[in-house]
Amino acid sequence: MNIIMKAAKLRKALPHFHYCIFRLTSIHAYSSLQSLEEAVKAAVEVKSYQQIPELVSSKDACRNGNPFSFLSTFPLNLRTKIIDEILQSFIHLRPRSRPQIAYACLVSYTLQSSKPLPLALAIIQRILHSGCVPVPQTRLLLSSAWLERRCQSESVPSILVEMQSIGYRPDCGTCNYLISSLCAVDQLAEAVKVLKGMVGAGCVPDLESYGIVINAMCRIRKTTDAAEMLTEMVVKMGLTPRQETVVKVAAALQANREIWKAVEMVEFLEREDCTVGFEIYELVVEGCLECAEYYLAGKVVMGMMERGFIPYIKVRQKVVERLIGIGEWELACAVRQRFAELRS
Repeated sequence: MNIIMKAAKLRKALPHFHYCIFRLTSIHAYSSLQSLEEAVKAAVEVKSYQQIPELVSSKDACRNGNPFSFLSTFPLNLRTKIIDEILQSFIHLRPRSRPQIAYACLVSYTLQSSKPLPLALAIIQRILHSGCVPVPQTRLLLSSAWLERRCQSESVPSILVEMQSIGYRPDCGTCNYLISSLCAVDQLAEAVKVLKGMVGAGCVPDLESYGIVINAMCRIRKTTDAAEMLTEMVVKMGLTPRQETVVKVAAALQANREIWKAVEMVEFLEREDCTVGFEIYELVVEGCLECAEYYLAGKVVMGMMERGFIPYIKVRQKVVERLIGIGEWELACAVRQRFAELRS
């Protein structure tokens, strides 16, 4: 009986015990954050910026608050100057990943401040140049800050060019990170506008820029837009698309059963002297067979073999059988003969 009564008393005491533990933990967390923030502030006041990565070395540094929050008490110009000095001091640190957590806290603070751009873009540029990768939540914060500025009817080039006012220049790495962030939060239309607006900011889109946008289009099967973007990068920008990018477009076209468009894409790339790999041809041939476009499949296979590629054996057999089945004996014999020549 005594044991039961003791257990009941213990159960009643548990909520109060948990509350006390929570209070102690919260006080400790607050105290730790306050002391960390004071230590960072002291380092900033004497411009000992290279000490900051040692102070902000725990992965939990930004969990209960941000050690750079004290910067909000400074005027914007002074705050920008201090952050720039911090970024410049980090350049000389080795290994280059040493200030990674400090970078994460700094970009998180800036993106949640009253005027995040263009300073946040400069921090992201410095992070990327150091070989580090911004923490995942940066994408959402950056996209939100970017869209808020764009809602004020500001053009893409004008926002990007603002980086020059604080001593930085927009580059492909920074713009590509912005584009991929917008794609990650389902803002594909805005990502395309950034891609097209880069030139106006003196930054020419590269293979990565187009690849990010085309891949995002393929994921939601916007095949017409993806094919147009592929054409633009080849004709207008003089770029040769990566094979993995073309594979994504071919796979999306196959999934949409738009096989004639896939064949036209291959023919276009061949005319432009762009490399078309085995996997792309294989996807197009399989798409032709799925759509019962057997004569077209035979033609694609012949073009494929002219470039030294031999389809997988099951595909070879199916193409010949289907051509015979629709009475295309001449093409079936030509395909079979070419198979034999390549095997020998």
